[in-house]
Amino acid sequence: MASEPFVVMAKPVGPLCNLECSYCYYLKTGSFYQSSHSFRMSDKLLEKYVRQYIAASPGPVVQFTWHGGEPTLAGLDFYRMAVELQQRYLPEGWSCWNNLQTNGILLDDEWCSFLAEAHFDVGLSIDGTEWLHDTYRKDHSGSGTYKRVVEAVRRLQAHGIQPDLLCTVTSATAKEPIAVYRALRDLHTGWIQFIPIIRLTTDGGVTPDSVSGEEYGDFLCTVFDEWIYHDLGRLDIQLFAEMALVWSGGNASLCWMAPTCGRVLIVEHDGGVYSCDHFVTPDHRIGDMETSPLSTLVDLPVQRNFGNDKQTRLPWQCRACSWLAICNGGCPKDRLASAENGEQGLNHLCAGFRQFFAHAEQPLKQVMQLRKDGLTPDAVMNQMLAESRLRWRGVGRNDPCPCGSGRKAKHCCWSRRP
Repeated sequence: MASEPFVVMAKPVGPLCNLECSYCYYLKTGSFYQSSHSFRMSDKLLEKYVRQYIAASPGPVVQFTWHGGEPTLAGLDFYRMAVELQQRYLPEGWSCWNNLQTNGILLDDEWCSFLAEAHFDVGLSIDGTEWLHDTYRKDHSGSGTYKRVVEAVRRLQAHGIQPDLLCTVTSATAKEPIAVYRALRDLHTGWIQFIPIIRLTTDGGVTPDSVSGEEYGDFLCTVFDEWIYHDLGRLDIQLFAEMALVWSGGNASLCWMAPTCGRVLIVEHDGGVYSCDHFVTPDHRIGDMETSPLSTLVDLPVQRNFGNDKQTRLPWQCRACSWLAICNGGCPKDRLASAENGEQGLNHLCAGFRQFFAHAEQPLKQVMQLRKDGLTPDAVMNQMLAESRLRWRGVGRNDPCPCGSGRKAKHCCWSRRP
């Protein structure tokens, strides 16, 4: 057993995918292997993985996450075998929680029936509106996939599964927050996760489709207002739920919000073990499951250093920031900017996070208190909306914004007023 709990994301087909999403960071990992390489986890390795992971877990629930590439390309029989192996090696009284992260293209009725019977949770990638989704998420023939993904959502729902919706936020997405949010909301799955896209060019800059900090901040503020005034209690948004968790005294479950990381390993199709999903590179391969147990690899000094670096390499601007406890510098992969004193390692999204946390703190904490006091979500929304309208009464476009930012309303929250 490892010294502390950890999570593994398994990639049974490595970077193989039936789509060619323009922003995908994972497809390039295929270049690390020879052209004749087979990207499919063997049955023998699958058994070793299931056995090792259960043995390393403190229990009584073991969390299996299947990721890609596109993990459904491993085939349905692969997951039938995985479930059988889990039941074989689970100690008495223990259980497994399986999560499949998929683009949904292959999810026919047979797949959905299996996922429902085996109690899989499903995370499904869909980029908001049809035109945005089809701009970025095309198949190998260059065709958009939005309609097929929506069909997958409906098919999962028909089998009793409400998938978690994963939506990337590019520079273009950030310009349409209401349309994107409502398109996702109206699928009625109950859970949305936004994933900012930040990609580097060969010369170290960011690509044009990358979302800027300011764009991401505006996007989050607009979505937050729409949610808190109209959809509270009807669906959850991952970031908002994590903020409420931290502000209620809990620990963030998202690795990028925690002080340190390094407890989410990647097991590739060939048994290679890597530090993090965003660092599947030869430099971050910490070992091989065939020769070293997962419980040993996760506690190696190199992996502990990787996780601790998230905290020890924070620039002074982060250490002095009033939002440190909820942000902790964000994901190391996004620390591409310079601090105010020129120190390297500031998060590319820093300005946007600071804008959003300042915007959301008071209303979210108020919601938490009102819910604690016993008010229903509808009653909370009515009260919040009435208070917001009162704050905006008599405020003109050129007046100071009532949010307290010091900016003119037209340059701040004017477009988000109720």
